[in-house]
Amino acid sequence: MATVVLALERRFEDRMITLLVDHGHTVLARYETAPDVVAAISAQAPEIALVQAMRATLSAELISAADDRGVRVIAVVASDHERRYAASLGLYEVLDVASDWTQIDALISGGIVVPLRAGDTARSSPALESGSVIAVWGPAGAPGRTTLAINIAAEIAAAGHTVALADVDTYSGSVAPSLGMLDEAPGFAAACRLAGSDSLNQAELERIAQRYNSPQGAFWVLTGIGRPSRWPELSGERVTTTIQALKHWVDYVVLDTGFSLESDEEISSDLFAPRRNAATLGALAQADQVVAVGLADPVGMARFLRSWVELAEVLTTEKVSVVMNRVRASAIGLDPNGQVVSTLRRFGNIEDPVLVPHDQQGVDAAVLTGRTLRDAAPKSPARAGIRRFVRSVLLPEPAPVTGRRRKTSRWRRTAAAT
Repeated sequence: MATVVLALERRFEDRMITLLVDHGHTVLARYETAPDVVAAISAQAPEIALVQAMRATLSAELISAADDRGVRVIAVVASDHERRYAASLGLYEVLDVASDWTQIDALISGGIVVPLRAGDTARSSPALESGSVIAVWGPAGAPGRTTLAINIAAEIAAAGHTVALADVDTYSGSVAPSLGMLDEAPGFAAACRLAGSDSLNQAELERIAQRYNSPQGAFWVLTGIGRPSRWPELSGERVTTTIQALKHWVDYVVLDTGFSLESDEEISSDLFAPRRNAATLGALAQADQVVAVGLADPVGMARFLRSWVELAEVLTTEKVSVVMNRVRASAIGLDPNGQVVSTLRRFGNIEDPVLVPHDQQGVDAAVLTGRTLRDAAPKSPARAGIRRFVRSVLLPEPAPVTGRRRKTSRWRRTAAAT
């Protein structure tokens, strides 16, 4: 049971008080301005301050006073603007006003992991170690890199993790149109420019990233370049710095990379000129896990196996998963799964590939509506295959739950002070 003070808009206040009191927490008082909350923190010493992320109710002075007294401040947000404002103050414990009680209780009872930047100090939650980077790569010929990257991000987000999906392709950025997002101001290129001037931080990432909203699991999106001619903006050094910043922002970073692994230095006389493939090579170098995707038909597998040798030469991680996309009998023949597995084993020495069934109808529905397979076609066999892959390979197994009895206590219902 927690003691709480509130500073919310009236339209949200009554619902929050009712939920808190009905579930046994004590609401000490409600206020309208940040100075009033600061005074309450000093006088009443609550455990938690639920404060709406507006300038009138949330300030750096309030957060500082809460830190001095050991009071947790949770920002309540009703818009992306309020979310960005909370982030600009370094406040990572954020609660959406529309959250149900399960989400509210999880944050109040357990807190969240706070990603720390260099020079920062922990607030009331443990520091987040560097997040995990997953790079999705595939050869030329549209094997389904973008579709797989989007749905990997969606499934990880649905599992309860914070995720950023970044389009690093310098040839044909496709994440934005696939999700129905605007790409006039590509987010990843903007992040790279900020990284080049050493001004990329949490607040800037919140500002330039777009949000894919879904009741099944939302995630951040950094869209790719809309015109291939803009590839010089994604230099190797900037891409590496940006990925490092993303690792300290979210739990998982999913990178949709380009296809070419060619080293431009071998064909250029200017050693200091930007390299078009530096973004892809840099993304693969930074990846903790690489997902190599190929198209499950004779042409697609031939392309994949030829490029597989090149991929092995540039990888810096041993965690590589092979995914064969659009597995179907009409292109492979009888027993398509067995034929794909035996071909990869014979010609590429690849064991245990992940096979994603062909589902043109489900993928078309997702692209048409600008949504993920999880939202547009939840029963899609392709989505089921990706989900199994994410849960069994990409996400760590949850720790076993110990048999511990919950301590019981009589919670008291108190009237909120006015």
